[in-house]
Amino acid sequence: MATKKASAKKSAAPVATKTNTVPAKKTVIIRKMTKSELVRLVAEKMELTTRQSAAFFDLLASTAIQETKKNGEFTIPGLGKLVKAQRAARLGRNPQTGESIKIKAKTAIKFRVAKAAKDAIAPTK
Repeated sequence: MATKKASAKKSAAPVATKTNTVPAKKTVIIRKMTKSELVRLVAEKMELTTRQSAAFFDLLASTAIQETKKNGEFTIPGLGKLVKAQRAARLGRNPQTGESIKIKAKTAIKFRVAKAAKDAIAPTK
């Protein structure tokens, strides 16, 4: 028959208590709109079929790519501008070894948000 061991007495240490409790915060779930949801929304608002709405977005994307490639920029009124920019060659650093490396010059694509869109989304104070 096993006998129970007597537990060692612990010295009484002061216990920290919270006097000011913070109310529980509400968690807000942010969900991005999917492509199919956007297509359906445009179809409903413009009274089109979803197939026509999807074709519009495909046409917009292909036109934006072609015009940016050809002219260097493409403007979406009220939203912003796609701009083709040249990045110069530069020296970089390998973060793992610290060794200097050469980064080639390349063409990058930037999106410049229109002032109207910027002010509507994040107004200045």
